[in-house]
Amino acid sequence: MRKPAILLFIIVSIFSLNLTAQKTEMLIQYVNPLIGTEKMGHTYPGATSPFGAVQLSPETDTISYALNGKYNGEVYKYCAGYRYEDKTIVGFSSTHFSGTGHSDLGDFLIMPTVGKLQLNPGTSSNPENGYRSRFSHQNEKAEAGYYKVKLDDHNILAELTATTRVGVHRYTFPRSDQAHIILDLMAGIYNYEGKNVWTYVRVENGNTLTGYRQTNGWARTRTVYFAMKFSKPFKSYGQKNYDGKQVYNGFWRKFDQTKNFPEIAGKNLKMYFDFDTNENEAIEVKLAISPVSQANAMENLEKETGNLSFDAVRKQTQEIWNKELNKIIVQGSETNRTNFYTAMYHTFISPTTYTDFNGEYKGLDQNIHKAEGFTNYTTFSIWDTYRALHPFFNIIQPKRNNDMVKSMLAHYNQFSMKMLPIWSHYANDNWCMSGYHSVSVVADAIIKGNYDGDAKAALMACMETANKRDYEGIGFYNDKGYIPAEKSGISISNTLEYAYDDWAIAQLAKHLGETEIYSQLIKRSENWKNNYDKSIGFMRPRLEDGSFKKDFNALSTHGQGFIEGNSWNYSFFVPHNPDELITVMGGKKKFASKLDELFTMHLPDEFFADTEDITREGIIGGYVHGNEPAHHVAYLYNWAGQAWKTQEQIRRILEMQYKATPDGLGGNDDAGQMSAWYILSSLGFYPVAPGSEDYAIGSPAVERAVLYLENGKTFEIEAVDQSPKNIYVRKILLNGKEIKNFTLKHSEIMNGGKLTFYMSGKPKM
Repeated sequence: MRKPAILLFIIVSIFSLNLTAQKTEMLIQYVNPLIGTEKMGHTYPGATSPFGAVQLSPETDTISYALNGKYNGEVYKYCAGYRYEDKTIVGFSSTHFSGTGHSDLGDFLIMPTVGKLQLNPGTSSNPENGYRSRFSHQNEKAEAGYYKVKLDDHNILAELTATTRVGVHRYTFPRSDQAHIILDLMAGIYNYEGKNVWTYVRVENGNTLTGYRQTNGWARTRTVYFAMKFSKPFKSYGQKNYDGKQVYNGFWRKFDQTKNFPEIAGKNLKMYFDFDTNENEAIEVKLAISPVSQANAMENLEKETGNLSFDAVRKQTQEIWNKELNKIIVQGSETNRTNFYTAMYHTFISPTTYTDFNGEYKGLDQNIHKAEGFTNYTTFSIWDTYRALHPFFNIIQPKRNNDMVKSMLAHYNQFSMKMLPIWSHYANDNWCMSGYHSVSVVADAIIKGNYDGDAKAALMACMETANKRDYEGIGFYNDKGYIPAEKSGISISNTLEYAYDDWAIAQLAKHLGETEIYSQLIKRSENWKNNYDKSIGFMRPRLEDGSFKKDFNALSTHGQGFIEGNSWNYSFFVPHNPDELITVMGGKKKFASKLDELFTMHLPDEFFADTEDITREGIIGGYVHGNEPAHHVAYLYNWAGQAWKTQEQIRRILEMQYKATPDGLGGNDDAGQMSAWYILSSLGFYPVAPGSEDYAIGSPAVERAVLYLENGKTFEIEAVDQSPKNIYVRKILLNGKEIKNFTLKHSEIMNGGKLTFYMSGKPKM
């Protein structure tokens, strides 16, 4: 998916690992935030705290979403704002998505400069014509909770750190009587004309300002409030309004609002603050955000950072990161540890905190609510993350996942449409992707004993979501058992995903003793069969009259009824009933043979014609790891009686799709899903069907690991004789008792104990 890039992050020597000792390692030293920053990875290398509302990071270009009135394909490369291949930085903004295939945010861009004041960013080819600056990766460093880079054109050292709701900048200037800090309130990611609805700034005193920015983007109605404080008073300030000529200007025209004027408003504003600086003088800037008010933003700033210096905030945040990373201690090669802890770092970036320090947040009804007894979260990329990220949280972050489920139910209760979130984003649903997989997250948490709210109310929310007839073909699905191809361009994806979701709700109903709901939903969960064409052995679009669509290509991703995949990958998407899928595909031998073909075929170049986020490097045979629908597929060999092939493919994927380089991810990290797959698969097990207590066993890539569980217990994993060649599992013991069915239960993990793999270089057939 990417062209080769040089890894510049220097890994420190490995500490000796004593799994019985206290967790004292500084594991942040194995985190490399530059992994996945190049091209399709769409991660960012900036500073954030775990699950932080503020995700402070550099932007490396300003690409418009539209070009000549149409979608500009180049903008896709900037989903996270930062691109490793770029040579310039335009500034540092407070909000980002990590690893998503669409984007928004990029709020409150700050850029320090010296010399003549310039308020336009300039171009990458001529950065001297604007405020942007060239930079070199040789002068760049990224860690968990910290980022620094030298801005070469301005001779300024920029450093970033953050708390949950406050981004802290430190800019070390040369001697100058023309030092500036620019606040660009027009800048954003996936920007276009008209995206900024309104902006307001109030200069409170000589070093503090507050305000807000309202945008209309991926989140249709989004307002972010801020409070900003400089460590040094500015000597003067000003602004430029880029709104253009307006018919009505009101009577604010009495004032010269361009210089030293404290009350500023408009759609497209840029501000600047002037300083005199001595050689190597550092100016710190704290910028807090809030979804509720300027007052709350100021309270967030004072409560979280107060009089703390940059170094004190960095130390505090990195201690928090180290505590989070120490929830799993692994032993393995230096490369594996870098991959593992970078993956853990990625999984702890989102969902993001969406409550102020005082517990307030803005709900989907656009009213102010207070989260009582839980932290409210947003940034739920659930089509991706229900598969492995939330199941991973049920093991290692159960308290947070409990709060995330409560956040989803708050979303449902406040939403006029009475649906659980599809893709939750700043008091909005942006409706991205197919299915309604919040029900999977809710069911999985409750079934695994990780929800302390009203479980029956949660079940009713799942049911109402699953029966929203006017959403994405649900009415057709419920009436006919499939969605006609004429009615939806992703008819098969939705049918298959709804069938899995129905199964997840059915498991929840069964868990709660609701037998009538269980019977209804378990029957509906078989609807996947209605898109399976036995004559060709593939999932195939079905027309309203019941016939299958004639012009069909199992390799094509365009016009065949799928989203982010083709029939070769989606035909295996029956995670809730692999045994029945194997039966309809002709039995175990034929099923395994078809899996073999998936992993060994050669895809023609035409396969990539209609995709912007997948290239050949993200694919193994016809298996697309860079997109999520087939993430469970390698584990299906277990059901076909050929577990050694699961072991082969898991280790192959781990090696080929995850590398400790800036281009090291085989696709977007997708808000932590790709990384969660890596972590669980490295530990030796994976949740093929969330909503079940069962994990399918694969092939561990760690030598040893200890999971420090929130219930006070530990779960140890040891892979005896594990090596790059010894990838096959000869025997598995759980607390001394042999496991023969390649299945591990969630309760067995949470009860603590030891899982021992005995590895071999030869498959056990």
